[in-house]
Amino acid sequence: MTEPRLNTPEWTVSELSAALKRTVEDAYGHVRVRGEISGFRGVHASGHAYFALKDETARIDAVVWRNAFARMRIKPEEGLEVIATGRLTTYPGRSTYQIVIETLEPAGLGALMALLEQRKQALAAEGLFDEARKQLLPSLPRVIGVVTSPTGAVIRDILHRLADRFPRPVLVWPVRVQGDGAAEEIAAAIRGFNALPEDGPIPRPDLLIVARGGGSIEDLWAFNEEVVVRAAAESHIALISAVGHETDVTLIDFASDRRAPTPTAAAEMAVPVRSELLARVDGLGRRVTTCWRRAQEGRRVALRSAARALPSADVLLATPRQRLDAAAGRLPRALREGTSRHRADLSRIAVRLAPMVLRTRIARERERVKALSDRTLRGLAVQRERRRDRFVAISGRLGAALRASLATQRHALSRDRERVAALAKRAERASRGGLAERRARLGRAAQLLRALSYTGVLARGFALVRGADDRPLRSAAAVIPGQRLALEFFDGRIAARADGGMPAPASVPPSATAALAGDRPKPASKPARRKTPAEGQGSLF
Repeated sequence: MTEPRLNTPEWTVSELSAALKRTVEDAYGHVRVRGEISGFRGVHASGHAYFALKDETARIDAVVWRNAFARMRIKPEEGLEVIATGRLTTYPGRSTYQIVIETLEPAGLGALMALLEQRKQALAAEGLFDEARKQLLPSLPRVIGVVTSPTGAVIRDILHRLADRFPRPVLVWPVRVQGDGAAEEIAAAIRGFNALPEDGPIPRPDLLIVARGGGSIEDLWAFNEEVVVRAAAESHIALISAVGHETDVTLIDFASDRRAPTPTAAAEMAVPVRSELLARVDGLGRRVTTCWRRAQEGRRVALRSAARALPSADVLLATPRQRLDAAAGRLPRALREGTSRHRADLSRIAVRLAPMVLRTRIARERERVKALSDRTLRGLAVQRERRRDRFVAISGRLGAALRASLATQRHALSRDRERVAALAKRAERASRGGLAERRARLGRAAQLLRALSYTGVLARGFALVRGADDRPLRSAAAVIPGQRLALEFFDGRIAARADGGMPAPASVPPSATAALAGDRPKPASKPARRKTPAEGQGSLF
């Protein structure tokens, strides 16, 4: 067996973990690791992301802190092959090593195209690319909003083309068109144009153009981000996407209302040619004038024809004139007859309104009111008597019910008292029985304790030998000549000194051996035979 090396320094678990952490971080520092993302289940509630990078034969744990995750252009996705840049470190809590990722980039063009196709299918499934969502472009916008870089050639091409075709006011929202944060700036610009009030100090555009020059798929990746696609799909202003050249396709092209192959083509789609529009307007004006003149001539001919077919004014007014003259002749006679008829009606009514007639009617109505009053008083008295009788009947029923309820409650109370008394007697008997049982158990336990105690052995004439340290001596070999001893009897202790050895008796009873050892005597399997008077206890020494 190899002896332990006592000169090897001791480490605590925390010290060893810290040393390993420093060794790993100093030896590797920043590394670039290529692998497939595995175990990514979304961002943790704290904002951090935890997953693993793996290849065919190995895997390594990875973590992305919240601040780095917000700056990432490419977000982690399950199964995506990426190149991760970060620091190699250890996690003492699980004794594992891991990489703290700072940036992520797809591992090659194939991975980017696969990610682009996957994102395209997911957004199309939400209906962001449906043709029913697309708006018609205004024929001649009052103000055009352009989202692009203010320093590139794209904005100059758009302004030059608009000036050649039809000059219009242009609002430019400067953004970055590639790199970190470009997608968020483009989405914010689209939403910012939509948030402008229509009657505000800054005019709200009628048309938006999102433009960028050509480049690789990595350079155009900001226009494939989900935040840009959603902003374009949510825009209430018609939007033209002009990203890259004619062969370049980005996801914003599917969400926009119209796709232009180049920024110059987007300017051509935005406004018509002014000279062509003026010529078309002039032609339409001449056609409108010619049509109006022809319509006026036709109406003039039709009016003349209708005028020749109409009768003269005298013919049209002859019959009404005769009717008016006849009515004028009948009017005085009708007025006199109406006056006479109204005078006769007034005379008849005046006779009915004579004072005697009124007094008679008033007296009759007064008698009627008095009769109704007497009937009302009698009805109230009858109703009062009926309610009094009903109240008396209800009072009697209520009293009887109260007496019956009181008797029932008294009977139930007496029954409950008897039940409580019976339960109290049962409880008293049960408590007395339980107390007697516990006293019996206590007595049996005391007898067992007395039977198993070594003091019972001492009471039968044995002694317990103790050494100077007050420990029982179990054998004669343990006694040294001249050693101070203590002999414990049933009624006390005495001091003694060993002065020499003596031969041990031929046989020592098991009970004596147990008493000397201070242990409990073991029960014999057979009854012990009775000793003869010649057999004594023997010498203890």
